Amino acid sequence: MNKITPCLWFDNQAEEAARFYTSVFPKSKIGSITRYGQEGFEIHGRPAGSVMTVEFELDGQSFTALNGGPMFKFNEAISLQVDCETQKEVDYFWEKLSEGGDETAQQCGWLKDRYGLSWQIVPAILRRMLQKPDATASDRVMKALLQMKKLDIARLQQAYAQP
Repeated sequence: MNKITPCLWFDNQAEEAARFYTSVFPKSKIGSITRYGQEGFEIHGRPAGSVMTVEFELDGQSFTALNGGPMFKFNEAISLQVDCETQKEVDYFWEKLSEGGDETAQQCGWLKDRYGLSWQIVPAILRRMLQKPDATASDRVMKALLQMKKLDIARLQQAYAQP
């Protein structure tokens, strides 16, 4: 059990979103589902028996999805970062998570999924290239990165290796 569990606020798509996310990530599962009761109807306005929260795991990370109503929306102030070892993995997560979402307004490996949640699909090698003591090479990588939407590992490596 994680000590910290992110809670994602949805209008009424908590279960749908949790099922979508668990279909995308390996080693993922739906946990318990709680439902609204009659108590508090005057506050939450949800029919008794409708989904309130869905506990789920994505590759071992716990999340809660809450059907809280339309008053709050996701924005770029928070995103979920997916570390990828290969271009095939970058391509897979980019394709799956951007399906029905918005990848056009984002850059540097960011996208918004169909629920408006921001994701960063990031090759693990990027961090290593940017942390190297060769500032000139890191600057070339950053310049290349800023020109991409979906990240291309080969192009990042090429930028890093340029003389």
